[in-house]
Amino acid sequence: QVRLVESGGGLVQPGGSLRLSCVGSGNEYSFNAMAWYRQAPGKQRELVAIITSGDIPNYADSVKGRFSISTISAGNTVYLQMNNLKPEDTAVYYCNAVDMVKLYWGQGTQVTVSS
Repeated sequence: QVRLVESGGGLVQPGGSLRLSCVGSGNEYSFNAMAWYRQAPGKQRELVAIITSGDIPNYADSVKGRFSISTISAGNTVYLQMNNLKPEDTAVYYCNAVDMVKLYWGQGTQVTVSS
């Protein structure tokens, strides 16, 4: 059974930084892409950043220049470095991975940006 486990969330002041980690396990097939989504209270889940097996990243316009996505360990671990955080970045952040069979989700980690 495939598992995605996130860590690294927490409370940070505006302008601060956090690094989220997501470790995948149990996958029989390699992940073709890994991504981070977020969902703020009362809002729909939205894509934050995605990286493909070719290490090509893409970002939501709202985080370009502030967030950076990267992978290691043959594509089973994905990070999200978040700099210059803003209150509007407050949300539950979810890790997402896709292989040739299906899409997988982690349980989410809370990020709160507040003074």
